Amino acid sequence: MKSKILVTGGAGFIGSAFVRLALSKNYRVVVVDKLTYAGDLARLKEFEGDYTFYKADICDKSRVTAIVKKEDPIAIVNFAAETHVDRSILDASAFIETNIKGVQSLLEVVRQSKIRRFLQVSTDEVYGEIKKGSFSEFARLSPNNPYAASKASADLLIKSYIRTYKVPAVIVRPCNNYGPWQYPEKFIPVIIAKALAHEHIPVYAQGLNRREWLYVNDCAEGILCVLNKGEIGEWYNLGSGEEWRNIDLVKCMLSYLRAPQKLITFVQDRPGHDFRYSLNSCKVNMLGWKPNVVFDQGILSTMRWYVEHLSWILKKKCQVRKHWDRVYITK
Repeated sequence: MKSKILVTGGAGFIGSAFVRLALSKNYRVVVVDKLTYAGDLARLKEFEGDYTFYKADICDKSRVTAIVKKEDPIAIVNFAAETHVDRSILDASAFIETNIKGVQSLLEVVRQSKIRRFLQVSTDEVYGEIKKGSFSEFARLSPNNPYAASKASADLLIKSYIRTYKVPAVIVRPCNNYGPWQYPEKFIPVIIAKALAHEHIPVYAQGLNRREWLYVNDCAEGILCVLNKGEIGEWYNLGSGEEWRNIDLVKCMLSYLRAPQKLITFVQDRPGHDFRYSLNSCKVNMLGWKPNVVFDQGILSTMRWYVEHLSWILKKKCQVRKHWDRVYITK
């Protein structure tokens, strides 16, 4: 058996993909998750009994400390976060609590324990928007919405703990993820759920905003690569190079789903909406990682999964319906 890893937010979308990957590679995994609306242990059903689970909030330092003392992992990988931009615009308080205070709590746990490595999962949004070219890891942080600001704040806090306390931390900044099991408040599962129900699909402005898309399993592989090979005190972009305008992505998916283009409904733009994200991933490529799933393959696989798991997405869709009437999604 390989080393033991504690994964916070391991019942979430990207976190669960990482847990499944780590378990498939014979790591011992401890999952800590608060099980908010976005968390679901159904994502780990195929590995039921193969991991240890604790329902806990990362802001509860004493609880996390007790778990670390009991389980004695060599590393913590932090996926626990509030992640939805539109929710942060409506009310940023939960984002400040989990994404900043929660990270500070984890850093204190690491500082006072024998943890050999703390890996923070950040986001490309900390850089803000870029009209041309791609962001390298040396780009300044310029977040433009409360979610991005909370993640950038956590990144800066981690850097301060590395410098001040010698905390063994490393940061990864992935681009937009997609794939099976994503909660249907995010752009791609919203398109699928609404197209299958023949409901209008809200698209901000004229849909010209551009995003870089990475298949979630590739993201998990990249994070594991950085966990094993990344240099303490460094940060790594995880990008795919596969960039799409929102409107083109919607049209492509509607075509695959054989749904009418008239379902597209343009709505008022999101406040502070970033126009384009793009990452230079040469640094992580030098560690030996690169994405394996091309977008055409990944999006077809994703749509097929949702069609085959209609009961899951319909259940989640009912939970977010009230938000679709007043919040529109492009992240």
